[in-house]
Amino acid sequence: MASEHEGPTEPTTDRTAEDSGIHWDSIIRNTVLIIVLLVLLWLAFNVRLPSADSLQQMIASWGWAAWLVFIGTYALVALTPIPVTVMAVTGGLLFGTFEGSILSVIGVFIGCWGAYWIARGLGRQATARLLGSHYRTAERHLNQAGFQAVVMLRLLPGFPYWPVNYGSGAFGVSQPDYLLASALAIIPGQVSLVAIGSFISDPNVANGVVVGIGWAVVLVMTWWAYRRWRLVKDQSPEPANG
Repeated sequence: MASEHEGPTEPTTDRTAEDSGIHWDSIIRNTVLIIVLLVLLWLAFNVRLPSADSLQQMIASWGWAAWLVFIGTYALVALTPIPVTVMAVTGGLLFGTFEGSILSVIGVFIGCWGAYWIARGLGRQATARLLGSHYRTAERHLNQAGFQAVVMLRLLPGFPYWPVNYGSGAFGVSQPDYLLASALAIIPGQVSLVAIGSFISDPNVANGVVVGIGWAVVLVMTWWAYRRWRLVKDQSPEPANG
């Protein structure tokens, strides 16, 4: 006979796939990303595309409107599963390291904040369905260790932004913790990605140094956040069974 005090129904997931560490959505997403990169590589060798200089001149002719368009586009991308890496590298190509970093940080921060409040409005159950296979990962990491978990997941290579955004709103990470952790983790990651785009456009020593320093900071912060997250989780009481 079913228990009269059953907990809230969790979204159906493939436990076998999860336990074995197979995340098909991540495999599909990475495969699509590789295909897109190969297509872009083919276009670069076979199609005459505008040079970076001509694109930058066109953007400059738009004035401040180009900043608003880029920030708005980036914010919308941050609301979706589309990798924000694409926008950050594009920011470096179009605006350079300094200007591109500022615009990228503003754009992605607005998008992340917006997703947080969308999840707050939708509620936990609706957001859980939206997260799909990312539900359990977000819940496991964000419960009871919000600040450290947000920093770690933001910096974790290959882990997308959008489950962190929606999961933080759904699983009760406080807004001050979420905003501070996001700002702390977003800046070095975005600067390093923007610098890659700028280096592609103008391969010089300065841009190369920014890329190296940016990724070194990301690695150190990821290690620190993981250690802090493990400490908080180890000190948290285990949930009672039954």
